[in-house]
Amino acid sequence: MCGELPAGSWVAIGTTPALEGAKDMPRRFVSTGRAMNMGPTRGYRVRPSHPFRHVAQRPGPARRPIRSGRLFRWLWPVGFPIVVVDALAEQLNAVLEEFAQATGSTAEGPLRVVLRPGTLGLHRTARAVDIYGVGGKSIGRWATEWNVAHRKAAGTQDAAEKTRIIDEEKSRNLGYKLYKALQARGGWAQPQGYPIQLFGPWTRGEGPHKAISDRLLRAHRDHIHVAK
Repeated sequence: MCGELPAGSWVAIGTTPALEGAKDMPRRFVSTGRAMNMGPTRGYRVRPSHPFRHVAQRPGPARRPIRSGRLFRWLWPVGFPIVVVDALAEQLNAVLEEFAQATGSTAEGPLRVVLRPGTLGLHRTARAVDIYGVGGKSIGRWATEWNVAHRKAAGTQDAAEKTRIIDEEKSRNLGYKLYKALQARGGWAQPQGYPIQLFGPWTRGEGPHKAISDRLLRAHRDHIHVAK
């Protein structure tokens, strides 16, 4: 065991070409049993150490695996259970249970909602989820069909026909309807200096963050991100 070096000491660290090129560098280094020319070295001054201070960490919010409801089923990749804080799980379940009922789903034929694990931002503290599919279609597919309908509406000169196309798409597009249900529920996270954490393909047109950048919109073109 090495003792602590006194403050102000110098330590020389070096290596040799033979060691640098060896794949078994640790074994060669410890098994030579003889003095070695270490070649060029660098000196590092040891600074005075400070006594270790134990800092008590506050326990974070309780977390649990997300669970399906009576009228809907969460689906996610095998081996990647989605664990979130209780507040997010409860709010999502409330929204999805109401949404599933509104779509005519039953306990025998529940609405299927696809999740995938995230790694950035509030995902790191289990406060966010990404929804990638609903009702048998991906969010990206629902968004594509939404855009097709809007282009069709833009191409007609008949105002009544334009309204009919848009209203019909709003009534059938489950991706859009789920996004609006989440938006209507509200209460989602808004970290200081950041917009409300509800993003998806419909954010620029529907809000809440209509000023969403092109980069952020592209990043959410195939899923709905929501955080609590």
